[in-house]
Amino acid sequence: MSSIANALSTSKRAAIVHALVEGSSVRATARMLDVSKDTVGKLSLDLGEACIRYMDETLRNLTCKRLQVDEVWGFCYSKQKNVPAAMQGQWGVGDIWAFTAVDADTKLIPTFLMGGRDAGTATAFMEDLSSRLSGRVQLTTDGLKVYVAAVEDAFGGAVDYAQLVKIYGAAPEGSEVRYSPADCIGAEKHAVTGCPDPKHISTSYIERHNLTLRMSMRRYTRLTNGHSKKIRNHTAALGLFLCFYNFARIHRSLRVTPAMAAGISDHVWSVEELVALLPEVEPKKRGPYKKEAVAA
Repeated sequence: MSSIANALSTSKRAAIVHALVEGSSVRATARMLDVSKDTVGKLSLDLGEACIRYMDETLRNLTCKRLQVDEVWGFCYSKQKNVPAAMQGQWGVGDIWAFTAVDADTKLIPTFLMGGRDAGTATAFMEDLSSRLSGRVQLTTDGLKVYVAAVEDAFGGAVDYAQLVKIYGAAPEGSEVRYSPADCIGAEKHAVTGCPDPKHISTSYIERHNLTLRMSMRRYTRLTNGHSKKIRNHTAALGLFLCFYNFARIHRSLRVTPAMAAGISDHVWSVEELVALLPEVEPKKRGPYKKEAVAA
């Protein structure tokens, strides 16, 4: 396995992963399990990228019927307003959005994509999502305008697509309500393409998953300094969590994992099985020792 995997026992690696996917930070995990933070970070990076590759290969030809899509905000290095002038416009620095989709029936997360909250990222995400589906679906998003063209480019007319546009009241004022959003006072359902069933025009499941993500990943917990410093690590950490969520975490309402509900897996994965996704590599052989020069 990878060099980091060779240095740790399977039980130790599983304990690190379990701590990370239950909301512990890298430094807290390192302190609890008596390993270095670099070891925790390297394992998260290697395993997260392995999880992304596995899901990319496995989550194909899906029989989803109702999908909900949303984007969740995060940041790397610093918040956008604090990005140094020399780093302005650099990819992976400042605000970063994770586009995700959830199957309303199985709670499976078919794919995700990191990027800006813009047309390019939305189109790339929808094209990837459509390539994983075996048939026509009903799709619901929020009222973000870039979704309309993105869905048309990715699905054409072969989708029943609607937007749920929320209506908000006046934003609260004063320093004591700095982090309080405006109250949602209603929502309008707009059919965009095809014939979406009004009863299933909803984003409740994907918004609930956003909460699960924020509660289960320290990098997404608000008002902490546990945010990612590099976009590669940020993406890998999300890939690790989503693989755990899909294959190893029992959904309370389903009583099975999302992957089992979708017919992709026949059992609840252990964390050790998740760790086994690490790629195997030949360990490097140590070269011959050089003789020290003897002073004359």
